[in-house]
Amino acid sequence: MATDNIIRMNMGGSLEIKHTGNNKPVLCLGIESSCDETSAAIVDSDKNILAHIIYSQIPEHQKYGGVVPELAARAHILAVDEVILLTLKHAKKTIDDINVIAATAGPGLIGGVLVGWLAATGIANATNKPLIAVNHLEGHALVPRLCAASASDSKTNINVEFPYLLMLASGGHCQILLVHNVGKYELIGQTLDDSAGEAFDKIAKMLNLGYPGGPVVDNRAKLGNAKRFHFPRPLCDKPGCDFSFSGIKTAARMLLDKTPESNIDEQFINDFCASFQLSVVDCITNRLHNALKDERVKNANPKTMVVAGGVAKNSAIRAAMEELAKQSNMLFAAPPMSLCTDNGAMIAWAGLENYKIGKIVTEPIAPRPRWPLTEL
Repeated sequence: MATDNIIRMNMGGSLEIKHTGNNKPVLCLGIESSCDETSAAIVDSDKNILAHIIYSQIPEHQKYGGVVPELAARAHILAVDEVILLTLKHAKKTIDDINVIAATAGPGLIGGVLVGWLAATGIANATNKPLIAVNHLEGHALVPRLCAASASDSKTNINVEFPYLLMLASGGHCQILLVHNVGKYELIGQTLDDSAGEAFDKIAKMLNLGYPGGPVVDNRAKLGNAKRFHFPRPLCDKPGCDFSFSGIKTAARMLLDKTPESNIDEQFINDFCASFQLSVVDCITNRLHNALKDERVKNANPKTMVVAGGVAKNSAIRAAMEELAKQSNMLFAAPPMSLCTDNGAMIAWAGLENYKIGKIVTEPIAPRPRWPLTEL
């Protein structure tokens, strides 16, 4: 799989990627296919997104109330070539103009991961270009360094420097991490059961609000009274930084079961979503507050608190974390909404960040359905 050119670049140690020899920025083609979006993007080393295409499979999965892995893999196969070609077309580039190829190599639904990874491998082999295996979670973790803003001022870009404190909530993952550098992540806390994203989806399913559940619960919560119902705040009376969301989900199910169907009107649903969302927000801010007092975090002295991943689109979570950061004399940063869910731009940027330190594929690797950040 590896070429002599790639091996020599890897053996050379850290690479300066600010510009190529002809004083042009380095261009990376990033491919993402770990779940239900087929996406590709071209990003340069000057932090410009030249093109970004996302093919969403949500319509295919909505009738099942969640992602069906076999259908997702098939859809990736049908879409990946066209998505890559459209990305090149929109950027007004050819494959010869691209310097680096990057793709998600895990974690994720392995059928989908394989589709994007094999596409990237084929392109890299055919063009003799360096190939970067990107951890999907690292894509989310690093994308705020490509572009990020506060919740209150989305037009002002924040320059996120290492180290920073990260709340990563994406799919089945929910973690608090110290991001020391590229490939250097220290786990401070994590979910012991459901992730926040799973909890939102399950609540939406209970209420027949459709899939994905996060955005619709957030929108309904804006219209509701968060004090009408009380849901538990698991672990909030305990030390440490770990999360637990299954108890909130169970309490929600029990409340619905004992509520007469005739009482479940639009206002009930709005209040239910608002009350549920407040309990999740309280859990997140409680655990982050504990994280700020953790000796590892205090010693690292991060200047920025960051939220990333699909749940970072939630308006209440963004606002609460920004307020906590302000109280702690820290900056707060979050990716723009378009870069919170799975996307090729985050993979391209993570590819550039890894290319800079020489982490280039030099021999065949097996994509991984599970790949913790702490194993990078």
